[in-house]
This record gives sequence, structure tokens and C-alpha cells, in this order.
Amino acid sequence: MVGLVIVSHSARLAEGVAELVQGMGGPEVPLRATGGVDVPGRPLGTDALSVLRAIEEVYSEDGVLVLMDLGSAVLSAEMALDMLPPGRRARVVLCEGPVVEGAVSAAVQARLGATLERTAAEARGALGAKKAQLAGDEPPPTGGAALPGGPAAAPAEPEHALRLTLRNRLGIHARPAARLVQAAGRLEGTEVLVENLTARRGPVSARSINAVITLGARQGHELLVTASGPGARQALQAVQDLLDDDFGDRDAPAAPPVPAATAPVPGAAPTPGAPGRTAFSQGTPVSPGIAIGAVRLLRPPPLDVPMAEAADPQAEWAQLRAALQETRQELTALRDAVARRADPASAALFDAHLLFLDDEALVAPSRAAILEQRLGAAAAWKRSFERVAADYRALDDDYLRGRAADVLDVGRQVLASLLGTPAPAASAPEPGVLVAAELRPADAARLDPERVRGIVTALGGPTSHGAILARALGIPAVAGVGEGILALEEGTLVVLDGESGRVFAHPSQAVLAEYQRRAEAERVRGAAARAAAAGAAVTRDGHRVEVGANVGTAADARAAVASGAEGAGLFRTELLFLDRKAAPDEDDQVAAYRAVAEAMGGRPLVVRTLDAGGDKPLPYLDLGHEANPFLGWRAIRVCLALPELFQVQLRAIVRVAAEFPLRVLFPMVATLAEWRAARGLLEEARLEVQRRGQPVPARIEAGILVEIPAAALCAPLFAAEVDFFSIGTNDLTQYTMAAERGNPRLLALSDACHPAALKLVQMVVASAHARGRRVGVCGELAGDPEGIPLLVGLGVDELSVSAPSIPRAKEVVRGLDFEAARALAERALSLDSPGAVRAQAGGLSGQRLPRPSSKRP
Repeated sequence: MVGLVIVSHSARLAEGVAELVQGMGGPEVPLRATGGVDVPGRPLGTDALSVLRAIEEVYSEDGVLVLMDLGSAVLSAEMALDMLPPGRRARVVLCEGPVVEGAVSAAVQARLGATLERTAAEARGALGAKKAQLAGDEPPPTGGAALPGGPAAAPAEPEHALRLTLRNRLGIHARPAARLVQAAGRLEGTEVLVENLTARRGPVSARSINAVITLGARQGHELLVTASGPGARQALQAVQDLLDDDFGDRDAPAAPPVPAATAPVPGAAPTPGAPGRTAFSQGTPVSPGIAIGAVRLLRPPPLDVPMAEAADPQAEWAQLRAALQETRQELTALRDAVARRADPASAALFDAHLLFLDDEALVAPSRAAILEQRLGAAAAWKRSFERVAADYRALDDDYLRGRAADVLDVGRQVLASLLGTPAPAASAPEPGVLVAAELRPADAARLDPERVRGIVTALGGPTSHGAILARALGIPAVAGVGEGILALEEGTLVVLDGESGRVFAHPSQAVLAEYQRRAEAERVRGAAARAAAAGAAVTRDGHRVEVGANVGTAADARAAVASGAEGAGLFRTELLFLDRKAAPDEDDQVAAYRAVAEAMGGRPLVVRTLDAGGDKPLPYLDLGHEANPFLGWRAIRVCLALPELFQVQLRAIVRVAAEFPLRVLFPMVATLAEWRAARGLLEEARLEVQRRGQPVPARIEAGILVEIPAAALCAPLFAAEVDFFSIGTNDLTQYTMAAERGNPRLLALSDACHPAALKLVQMVVASAHARGRRVGVCGELAGDPEGIPLLVGLGVDELSVSAPSIPRAKEVVRGLDFEAARALAERALSLDSPGAVRAQAGGLSGQRLPRPSSKRP
């Protein structure tokens, strides 16, 4: 079925037209509406990327018809068309028909299964019935369709005539029509008429752009141009010249069919292309933001390892130890630098790398190869770390397989030290966009955000440690675009969109201008949001939503408070347990928890108990091998099975709760039995601390983290006992869709906007509010501008997001109407895909949602 896209300067107008069209054409018609721009104080305008997304969401091989209002709506639609891959571009028609009447007529035809050409023709002639009704018995023009200004009278005896067949892909749309009108208007006293013989429209005067456009002249149509008067011959020659130049359309000839396999998909990279010809690629979004700049290639130097027998094994062993020590110092310096520039949690990635340098699995085989087999230090070390990396790659778990990259990273650093090869500069002398095969953590730690405007990698994904560091440093990044990106020449202009994963090499002026506009709008919006971050998040109609932060360290907490956090909706305590040789004792934990509570300045702090296992193994706990650790022994299951370990943490929490407003959150609870056991151990810990004579709170509020569908389905039972709920939308979606969220091949199934996941959120909120309990959301959806209206509409009381996301989250809430958000959420629950849900919410974050026709009780 042909898809329809409505483009307007006003979001409200676009939504209103869509509502009318859907009512006339039926819900089966694929339809998206987009309007307005996300610029504070300037809601009217159009956005080419929003148009592009709308086209992609309704696209099928039947084609897409786009109807626009005036001015920049046409330009934005044309820019969006330029950004489509050629195979899809040929099946999208920008229709010059009236937006309201054209869309209604097109929807009726689309529902009947009409072709794209037929649907477009109906949209173009949609005003005919209205004109005929208002004009009474006035006869319609030739061809049966009313044209602006009426048809022109054909000259009785035209001096000259020219038959021509259109070749340009979009036919006579706005730009070609303007060229034709300009050419005809230059000759005084000469009348030029144009008739569409194929569509039986006209003739019309070539001096009227509206009349020419409404001829509906498309590629392959035959036109008859007649001219009379003193400049007739010149007029037809001018028209012939325009035809020869395809009316200025550079891609006029029909594009050859593009096999489906060549359409951009994740992992497909742009070919080197040529200046002036945009090369498009779709990668995986890693770090949001827009980057525009010249390509700066990051190519690690070759590491040629000599394989000759060692003349002095003891000297070779000494060289390896020296290289290990040099690398240790370098990694320590990188860790400290990242802690200062980003946050300690990100810097902690290097603690695991430091442990590799003392790992006997790497060092012992190297020592034996040097001293017993007389292998050179470089060759021995290379063999050791490549074998360990191969062992990681052989594991069943995707996350652990990905850690092979960490072993290779550290191994190559030591190898470079042995060979005397300097580390590659991760920041070029000139500003630009870094392009690399992959981004290693050591490379990412050396990045200078002042010079590295963005990052594009051929390999990798959003869960790599390099990607994590790029996000922590706030550098826009896209990964996994394919090795073709490496063929781009140094200095090639590229545009990357870290939110959508799109990369454009040799961008056209239209694409470049659109992204420059978006980057400036983002800068203005960000500045406004930061300025207002300290205020409360209250919708336009007075509904309050708390916005807190997800933290892991005292530094995180300080950053959160500075960004306007009203509390910490999630304190990840497992960071204290990772990358250690033994579990932290009670006093260590008290000191860490107190530091975070003090940094929060008396604001509420929700402490999540130890969430280990799965993607967070503890080196001092043998959790055993599991075929699927994400469905295995982890989080509350481990803690309940190891009560001594758990009680140490609970006593530390109790001691800090005597001084600060702490609440306890138990992760991955699936059954009431688990909740009751955990709550019982918390009370035992409180009584134990009290018996010691240490201060304790009279009561500690405790709740569960809803990550498992079973907990959501049993929410009415839990609501009778828990003090509050927190929803982890990342894992809740993962388990609902049976799609491991770290697997790049399953990203499409990991979108928390899926109606199935949203319905579980609705169940939890309804059950909680029926008992007077509060509900927070601490997953990534809480910071998603398209997810926030949905969560607010579902009645969530608190959003807990990363510190940098707080200003934006508050801004989005303030731009909402609560009643309209409720209506939006209700509609979303009846849709069939995350794309459809996002299309409803897209473009509305931070803007005015349409108010429903009647308030709900």
C-alpha cells in the first residue's frame, strides 16, 4: 500500500490533517505527520530529518507520497529526498497537490490499492470537486481537472510547436517550473502555452508557475509547447535548452534498479564517492550529536614482530617486564586523565586493563616461551595475548566475546612498547572527524574533544569500551559502518548524526545546510535547557514529574546536582565491587555510600543493592559457567544465595541511612518470595546494627526494580507490600522481547518504545497508584526525548537519567500538556511497532502536543 507523509510548518496542523486523513482513509493506510522544529521560542518550521524519518517509517515498494504546505516545507522534503538511497528515492513522490484535500484523496486511493502514480494524480486533482461545486455550472478545463487561473485559450494558429518527453526524475516540480516560467517571461509579446498530452491537462500559460506545476508533468510524460508572437522561435529554443539540461535536475535520467542487497543497512559503508555526490551510510548510533568536518584517518602503525631466536633469554625477559611496567604507568595516567575529564566510572575501565598486566594467563606463557623456548620477548608476548583473545572469542556470551578487544588492546600496547613504536595520535593537528577501523579505549582516552568533532568506525558497536568513553566525553560517534569508510581520503568532508547512525561523505549543499541548521538548533536548545535546569519539571498544565540521576560515584552525584537533579533514582553500588581482588568490607562500603549521599546534599538517594553476574562478573566470586548468564544466577539471586556477602552491604546501607534519606532497591526480583526474603535480610541488618549501639533509622523504605515481565504482571501483589517501584526499561524490554540488548543484530528488538514493553509499564503504574505507591523509571527510555512524553502520559512519577541528560529531560516535560500526553500514551498502546510509537511521539518532545478533544475523567 502506498504510504503518505504530511509535512507542515506547524506540528499541530500536521497532526490535525493526519487525524482527518486517517478518519477518511482508514487506519490501514500507512501515514506519518511531521511539523515544527525543536528550537526554543520558534516552534514553527520544518525539519528535513524528521521528514526523512517519516518517509522511512511508511516506506514500502509500493512507494510514498509526500504532501507539503508552503515554503521551507518543500525545501525540507527535497532535502529529505536527497538523503534517501537511490533505490528508495525513485519510489518517493513529492506531490504538489493541496495538503488537506490531496491527502484525503490520496488516502482513499491508497486504501483501494492504487499505484503510486494513480494516488499522486488523485492528490493533484483534489481541488477539482471543490472548484466545480463553488463555480456552479462553469465547465472544467481540458482534461477534467481545474487548474489555477483556469485554462489558457490555445492560439488559433500557433506559429511554432514543440513536442517533448520529460526525462528528469521528478518531472516539472517547483524548481523546473520556475525555470520554465522565467524563460517564458523574458520574451515580451510572446505567448507560450504548455499542454500535458499524456495526462490530458492544459493547455496553460507558461507564465504561471502554479498553472505549470498543476499540469502534473512527470518523468516520461509527453508535453506540447506552442508559441506565438515575435519571440516564438526563441521561446521554443529556450524550452529545448531547458529540456536538454533536464530543467536543471542533475539526476534526471531514471536511476537503474538497485538490488535490495545494496540498500543501506547497518554495516554498509559509503564508497569513496566523488566530490559533489553524496555517499550515504547507515551505522549503529554510539554517542548522540552532530559532527561536520574533514576526515582525519587514525591508522595504527604496523607492529612487525621479529621471530628470530633470542640470543639472551634473560635480557628478553627483562625487556618484557620493563614493557609491562611502562604500559602500567601509561594506563594509570590514562585512567586518571579520564577520571578528570569524564567520570570515575568510565575511568574504571582501565582498572581491568591494569589487571591484565599481572594476569598469569598472559605473563606465565610469555615467560616460559622466552626462558625455555628462547623466543624473543615480542614474539612470546604476541603469542600469549592472541591466544587469550581467541579464548574469549570462543565463549558463548556476546558480552564476554567482546572483551577480546580489551585483551588485544592491552596486548598491542605492551607490544608497541617492546618494539619502540609510538602510540598513534588519536587527535589530529587539525580539527575534524576521526575515522578508524575501531576505537580502542586507549585511543578514546587520548581524544581531544576540542579537535575531534566526531568519530566514525568501520567495526565495533555501542557496548565497546571505546564507545563508552566516547559517550562519556560527549563526542558524537557512529560505529559499524563497514570497512568501505576507510577508503575515504584524508580531508574528505563528512557529516555524521550520532543519534540516527547516519554518515554522509561528500554531502550535498542541501544535506550540509540542513545539518548545520540542526547543529545550531541543538546548541541553542542545549544552552536554554542548561540555563533552566535548576527549576522543577512541571508540564504546561501543572503536572509535576521529578527528574533524578543515575549515579555510580560521588563525582557522578556532584555532576548530577550541578545539572539540576532532584535526587538519585539509581545508585549503582556494583561499581564498588568490580575490578577488585576481594569484596569491599563494611567500612569501605559505608565510606563510599556516605560520600555519594553527601554529594547529593540531602536529596533522596535510591541505593540499588549488588547487581552482579551476567555482564558484570566478579573476579573473586565463582559464579560458574552458564549457557545464558542473563537468564541465570545474578543480582538478587546471587545475594540471597550468599547472605553473608549480602548482609555486609545491607548493614553499610543501614548505617548511612541513619544520616541521609536513603531508600533500598532490590534488582531483578521475579517473585514475592524473593522480595520477602530480601526485605527480611534488610530488617535483620538494621537490628544487627542497632544491637551494636550504632544509630539506625526507624524504618528504611524498600522497593523492587521491575526488570522481569513476571514482576510487572504481578505488580498488584507487589504493590501491597513494597514502598515504591523503579522500572529498568532496558532489561524489561530485553526479557520481554527475548532479545539480548548487547547484541547489535537485535537492536531493532531492543527498543523500549515497543507497545509490549509500554503495556507492562502501564500495568506497574496502575497497580502502584492504586495503592498510593510511586513509580520511577531509570532505564534509557527515561532520557529519550521521544520516550519521555510516553512515560509522562503513562503516569510515571520520576525519571532518572544520566547527569548530562537532566536539562533536556526537564525541558521536554515542561513542553508537554499532561492530558495530551495521556492521550498519546493511550494511542501508543494500540500500535504495532516501536517505529509506529515513535512516529506518534517523534517531533513532539519539547514542543506542544495537540490537546485532545475531550478530557478523560
